[in-house]
Amino acid sequence: MRNIVLALCLLGASSISAQFKVNANLPSDFQVDDAYLFAYDGSKDILLGKGAKKGNSLSISVPKSYKGMLRLVLFPSNNSIQMASENQDINLTVDKVENKAIKQVTFLDPANKYFETSQNGQKKKELIYPALLQIKDYYKPTDPFYSALEKEIATLSSSPETGGNFPFINYYNETASRYVNNPDYKNIPLQEYSDFIVKSGGFLETSSLLKPILISYLNTAGKDNINADIDKLLKNVDIETPRGQTVLSELIDIFDTYGMADMKDKYLKEAKELKCTINDRLASTIKGQEELQIGAKLPDSKLYNAYNTKAKSISDVKADHKVIIVWSSTCSHCTAELPKIIEKYQALKSKKVEVIGLSIDADLKSYSDLASKFPWVSAADGKGWYSEYAKNYNVHATPTYFILDSSNKIVAKPDQLSQVFEYFNLK
Repeated sequence: MRNIVLALCLLGASSISAQFKVNANLPSDFQVDDAYLFAYDGSKDILLGKGAKKGNSLSISVPKSYKGMLRLVLFPSNNSIQMASENQDINLTVDKVENKAIKQVTFLDPANKYFETSQNGQKKKELIYPALLQIKDYYKPTDPFYSALEKEIATLSSSPETGGNFPFINYYNETASRYVNNPDYKNIPLQEYSDFIVKSGGFLETSSLLKPILISYLNTAGKDNINADIDKLLKNVDIETPRGQTVLSELIDIFDTYGMADMKDKYLKEAKELKCTINDRLASTIKGQEELQIGAKLPDSKLYNAYNTKAKSISDVKADHKVIIVWSSTCSHCTAELPKIIEKYQALKSKKVEVIGLSIDADLKSYSDLASKFPWVSAADGKGWYSEYAKNYNVHATPTYFILDSSNKIVAKPDQLSQVFEYFNLK
């Protein structure tokens, strides 16, 4: 018991001493009503703190130790700023804003100044290195310019810059260079990917690189033996461990995103059958998938900034069936399909069907310009991809459709609008 108490005391002391802040200097005319600071657990956002603009300044305190990638999201503009945390204060200035969009940010803290420099070097390598290789073919080794080209090529092909004072940033640069941004990633043996995931330290989850690494693994594996290669990976990472469960969760999300229903169902079933204690990440994935299965009752959501209804939530809307459409004014497929619903709307109403459009627009004016022209129920909370609707309904792309019965039970999940019309026998 004494050892447990001592460990808890040390943990508490570490949390207090590790507290840091994210400080931003913003233009006086740049509106910020709310600011959210997110950390990462794989590809999932974890809220670390909130803040509000006071004068020209914004400051968010982080009450616990954290080394990894961060994202600062500002509302109502829905701008986001990526940064790296070495568990030290982060200071930045927003230098340029055009049409409510942030165009230029200057980092003032040493860690992010270094991170920005190293990332610019990586981008230069990705863009210029292939061109230099092609240019080199036009010169002979005896040409004076040839040696200069070779020197620059050698510089760009060298390992990413590292610095002893920034362990997370060095990890990020080396990992991204090898497994994500490497043009030859398909030549990396699958076993190397698997071993790296198993042996990598705690930075893997906080780096936001796990999902891109898994996509590289899947692309390298190819279609022929994909099931066997995934099974080998999961066996190696051991899905009874927290790391293995996070990998399994990421794979289920990837298969869901890319419409690989059979793969998603297979590994979701495997996740549900685990007999061990599962981590929060996998539990969240299982819960999210179960809530949106056919036969499940759709999680309710409030109707913000609503049109054509006095209802306060989806469950308040009364109809024999409801067609839920998650859409955005910036989605070309949405703006092409929504007018087709207008043509069929009266026919749907005659069948006691109501349409409810849930917008994930960040710009409420863009939402209103379209929603005001639609005869059905529309709603938007103005949070973009951070919208309650995107989160509640596991939206990876728009438009996303659900058909509900009168009790809000999911009876169909059409992939496209034509399937909605087919469900109600509309030609």
